[in-house]
Amino acid sequence: MIVVPSDVELVFSAKRGTVEALGLLLARHEAGMRAVALSILGYGPDVDDVIQDASLIALRRIGDLRDPAAIGPWLKMIVRNECRMRLRRPQEIPFDGADLRAGDAGPDKVIEQHALRDWIWHAMGELSPKLRLPLMLRHFTGVTSYDQIAAACEVPVGTVRSRLNQASAKLAAALQNTAEQAHDDAAKLTVQRRNEGIETLEAAEKGRFAEVVAGWSPRMELSSGPLRGGADFVIRGMDGDLADGVRQRMRHTVASKDVTIWEMDMINPPDDPFHCPPAVVWLMTLEDGRPSRIRLIHPVTTVTA
Repeated sequence: MIVVPSDVELVFSAKRGTVEALGLLLARHEAGMRAVALSILGYGPDVDDVIQDASLIALRRIGDLRDPAAIGPWLKMIVRNECRMRLRRPQEIPFDGADLRAGDAGPDKVIEQHALRDWIWHAMGELSPKLRLPLMLRHFTGVTSYDQIAAACEVPVGTVRSRLNQASAKLAAALQNTAEQAHDDAAKLTVQRRNEGIETLEAAEKGRFAEVVAGWSPRMELSSGPLRGGADFVIRGMDGDLADGVRQRMRHTVASKDVTIWEMDMINPPDDPFHCPPAVVWLMTLEDGRPSRIRLIHPVTTVTA
């Protein structure tokens, strides 16, 4: 039997320098973090960027968390702040590691105190030289401006920005992947919730969606824009779409103990290609493992000429 540690236990472990513990915390809470980002930024690539940024900030600042039981709200706060910074300063690059630079007063204290420096350098060693060099310059030397890094690497400033973004994304992914080295409960939960979503769609197409909804919380409430209702509202909406020839297809799932996010493609009938928006995101809060509050978001699609 696998004993799954609590969030509090994992926070204490992360503060002692166990990077796998922090990775598992991020995997557990990714659904809530993503829900916050989606609510502020809408659907798009910026959401993934913000999750990456927040993961790296958590790596640097886990020691600042005073109440281990508040890890969930703390991570959401980081995401919320990063979203607001991105909206104010669209050119802000991920992983602005001012407190990691060798010349600052706090970098060694922040990293060595949590015994994470070895992990950071190992993870950076996995990057290609063209990605690793600008990251090292930006965060561990006095050569920090884009112009200086561009001159040092003999590439355009735009290339510097792109490589820093790529490097940050790879580090964030490596951090979350460490969760698999310790426990696989987060990965299994995501697979389980994804399968539940696929089975829900299959049941709906066979006319059995009402049976699925009957297993959800009796206090279940769904909102879609200004519209709001309970089980009957959900069933009418799904059955109505199917009657009009609209189908949903699972694209991506994020899950934690009490939050599930399904990202779906909406496939319209050939004779009515604009009947529904091209995608829908289900943000679901669970109660005793059953959907209780569901919010549907239709991502805004940007059309370029």
